[in-house]
Amino acid sequence: MFKPLLRCLLLSAAPAFAALPAPAIDTIAGRQVESLTVRHPYSREVVVFEAGSRNTIDKWGEVPERLAHAASVFTYNRPGYGNSTAADTPRDGRTIVEELRTVLRFKGLRPPYVLVGHSLGGLYMQLFARAYPDEVKALVLVDAMYPGMVKSPQDFPWLTRVAGRLAFSTPVWREIEQIDATGEMVLRLPSIDDKPVVKLVNQPTSNTAIAVDFGAFRMDDATRAATRALYPNARRIVADSSHQMALTSPDIVAGAIAQLLAPAGTAAAP
Repeated sequence: MFKPLLRCLLLSAAPAFAALPAPAIDTIAGRQVESLTVRHPYSREVVVFEAGSRNTIDKWGEVPERLAHAASVFTYNRPGYGNSTAADTPRDGRTIVEELRTVLRFKGLRPPYVLVGHSLGGLYMQLFARAYPDEVKALVLVDAMYPGMVKSPQDFPWLTRVAGRLAFSTPVWREIEQIDATGEMVLRLPSIDDKPVVKLVNQPTSNTAIAVDFGAFRMDDATRAATRALYPNARRIVADSSHQMALTSPDIVAGAIAQLLAPAGTAAAP
């Protein structure tokens, strides 16, 4: 009886946002991996963040902090990002998903996970959810990339290929080259219509918003229709935000994730 009472007192005394520790650097599978982990003492809920292309841990802003009072949270830098060592392994989605699962096991974070992916990270999380549905509780896609949206690199205009190699780091460009292949991997796997899926869509209304297409994207009606049909049961939240929704609209992003979590303490370990 004393233990549940103590738990309630601790939870009621907790601040609205839990202060986050500094990212840690671990040696995992022979290379350095930079990550940030906040473990909730009583909840089994684990929220796993996967960032977009070129984005590091800091691009999630205060969203992990806002959720740390209700769940364990984990975010990291992929190989070649931040202080994570670049990898010689292929940069396709399946490899990245397996690397993420290795890190999660190393950290002792057990499934099922609430997966949160932004932009290209959203494509990786779709692959994770379809490949390992038993390890996934829910999926949150933050202005995400979907299968078919990006062309195969050989179909990029030559100027885009040249500019991309000059403008992006080698790890980033190697991921970009595999986006179309990763999308095909997603489509070859069974659907996850039985899982809660939330799609956060940035739809700016400002007349200063500019969409730039360098010839790498498929913008036709068929691609748009296929994207809309991917998750027919998904909850769709549209916001006047920016592509970096976690920074521009943290209330919306954190709120969408929080609705998928059980109240703190209800999923406590025995």
